[in-house]
Amino acid sequence: LILVGGFVQLLAGFLAFRKYDHLGGAAFLTFSALWSSYGATRIIAAAYPSLENTTLPSRNASHLLPASMDPLSASHSAGLLTTKSAGAISGHLVNIGAGNGEGFTAGSVAFLVLNAFLMVLASSFNLVLLCTTLAMELLTICFLLFTLDKLPLPLEIVMLIVFSIICFYGATASLANSMFGKDLMMMGPPLFTAESSKKDTEDPPPCLCPKSHCTSGLRTIADLLNTGAVCGVPTDTVYALAASCKHPQAIEKVYRIKDRPQEKPICIFISNLDQLRAAAPPISPLLWEFMENVYPGGIGCIIKKGEWLKKLGVGAGYSRVGTQDSIMIRVPDLTVLVHLIDMTGPLAITSANPSGEVDSTHHDMVISRLGHKLEGVLCDGESDEVVASTVVNCTKIDESGITIVREGCIPAGKVMQIFESIKNR
Repeated sequence: LILVGGFVQLLAGFLAFRKYDHLGGAAFLTFSALWSSYGATRIIAAAYPSLENTTLPSRNASHLLPASMDPLSASHSAGLLTTKSAGAISGHLVNIGAGNGEGFTAGSVAFLVLNAFLMVLASSFNLVLLCTTLAMELLTICFLLFTLDKLPLPLEIVMLIVFSIICFYGATASLANSMFGKDLMMMGPPLFTAESSKKDTEDPPPCLCPKSHCTSGLRTIADLLNTGAVCGVPTDTVYALAASCKHPQAIEKVYRIKDRPQEKPICIFISNLDQLRAAAPPISPLLWEFMENVYPGGIGCIIKKGEWLKKLGVGAGYSRVGTQDSIMIRVPDLTVLVHLIDMTGPLAITSANPSGEVDSTHHDMVISRLGHKLEGVLCDGESDEVVASTVVNCTKIDESGITIVREGCIPAGKVMQIFESIKNR
C-alpha cells in the first residue's frame, strides 16, 4: 500500500511539472522517494525477519500492533505506517541509535533548514502544499527524537495519521486536477501573495497591434491602409512597412519613417500573377515563364514600368514607386499578406527597419523601433526568414539574361539555375 502511495505521488509530481508547477512537482517527487524507501524497507524486513530481529532494539513499530495479531497481519498493518515509521525501521536496520546517530542527526537538521525554505515557498502556492511541508518539518523532528529514544508514542501516532491524510489528499487532488484541467478538489488559497512593485497592466502599445490570425485584425489593418496609413506587416521574408499605392502621401511617409534616401525606389506587392496578366504589361514569353517559376516566393523581379501599372491598381502612387523606367514586383508566399493585398490592392513595400539597420524579424522589433511612427502593426510572431528577398533585374531578360541586384533569402545560384533551365527548354 505504501509503494502504491509512493507511485501516486510520483505521478502527481510529474503532472505538476507538466503544468509548470515546479515547487509542487519537486515536493511530490521528494515525498514519493521517502514513501517508496519505506515500502522497500518493509519488504526487506518481511523477507529477512532474522535481520530485523537481530538489529532492531526492543522499541520498534510492533508495539503499535495488538499482541493477538498473527505475523502476516502484523507485517501488513505495520506497512500502513508512513514516512516516520520508515525512518524508525530504516534507522534500526542500519543500526542508528542514540549512540551513533550523529550523521543522521546532522542530515535531519540540514533537511529541516531546506524544508523550512520550501515552507516559505509553499505558502505562496496553496494550503495543501504548505501543510505537507509543515508535516514534513514535524516528522523530521520526530526522526531526531527517535535517534535519542525520546519520541513519545502518542506524538508518533498522531503525526503518522496527519501526514498520511495530507499526502494522500494532496497527491489525489493534484492528480485529479491535472488530469481534468479543473479544480475538482480544492487545494486551498495561498497564505500570502507577493505584491509586485510594477504596474498591474503594461503600458499600451504605441499603435494598434491586431493579431494576424484574426479576421478582425486583418480588417483593421486593411482599413488603416485604405485610409492612407502606414502599417507594419509580416511577409514571407522579414517584416515590412506597407502603404497603399492609392495614397502617394502614405508612400512619402514611408520614406520619412525609415529615413530612406529618395533615390532608393520602393517595390510593390501583388497577391497573384493573374492580377499582372489582367493589366496586360508588355512582357515577353520568357519573362512570363520565369515569373511563373519564381512566384510566389522570396524573389522580386524588376521589369519595365508603364501605364499598365494604373490598370494594376497602383493609381495615384504611380510616380512614388519604382524608378522612372522600372518597377520591382513581388508576389509573397504568405497567406495573411495575400489576403491583405486582396482587401487593399497593390501595396508599396519596404523592410520595416530604420535605413541602414538590420531587418525586423518579429513584430515586437517593429513596434519597439518604429511603432511610435506607425498607425498599426499586424502581429504574426517570428518571420519566416532573417534576410530580405532576392532582387533580380529582368528588364533585359531577352537580350542579355537576368542580373542579380541583391542576393537575399534565395541564393543567386538557385535563381540562375531556374533561369537557365527555362531558357534552355
